[in-house]
Amino acid sequence: METVSVAGLRIAYRTAGSGPPLVLLHGAYEDGRVWQDQLDDLSDEFTVIAWDAPGCGGSDDLTDGAGSLGEILAGLLAELGLVDGGGKPHVLGLSFGSVVALDLWQHHPEIPASLVLASAYAGWAGSLPPEEVERRILQATAELDMPPSEIIPAWLPTLLTARATGEMRARVSRLIKDFRPSGMRALLAVAGRADYRPVLPTITVPTLLLYGAEDVRSPLAVAEDLQRQIPGSELAVLPGVGHMSFIEDPAGFNGAVRRWLRGRGAGRG
Repeated sequence: METVSVAGLRIAYRTAGSGPPLVLLHGAYEDGRVWQDQLDDLSDEFTVIAWDAPGCGGSDDLTDGAGSLGEILAGLLAELGLVDGGGKPHVLGLSFGSVVALDLWQHHPEIPASLVLASAYAGWAGSLPPEEVERRILQATAELDMPPSEIIPAWLPTLLTARATGEMRARVSRLIKDFRPSGMRALLAVAGRADYRPVLPTITVPTLLLYGAEDVRSPLAVAEDLQRQIPGSELAVLPGVGHMSFIEDPAGFNGAVRRWLRGRGAGRG
């Protein structure tokens, strides 16, 4: 793990491989470790960069005045030489990470070469009924004062299907166990009621929507709505997996990302 300073914050990231840059943005209650299968597999063809969002893993908590999450991500990419003359990065955001990707597009549309929005939302408020948004915010707020051992049993069935292996469940549980309440509280305040619907029609780069067929947190109705609103976007559905499709079916997830990026002229295809 390496770190750089962006807007006064220490931002941690992992990187592997060489080739066109592919930036991975994790979901809530996680950090860049969640992408290990992708760092191992896709690094044969791409320079894979997995950040720890502010408030997660090795990164500092989000502070007032640091800028939006997309602006902080842009700062990281600038530090890595991927903004001016370094080759535009392909940006993959999962769940909460998709909100970061949309915020990057809103503030710096010149940066991404393409977007992959996986298990994505246009923000909770942009994709879910108001009553569900309030339920999730109340639940997440209450969980910040609870020990992780009480959170994990409630979260796992919404992230993985019943077919997930014990090792997969243990892996996700370890990540949730390590979350920082202070970090998540700051992220929830910023992103809990985010609504990026006005941003969707402005997207002009190639965009892939990648979803698990059995995702109960971000169901296919959300994916289909995003596809209608993002011009020229493509939808790919992985059968038999849920919200964390990249853990339940890493071969299927990585293969879909690889094929799609090759079709955009990236990689060896």
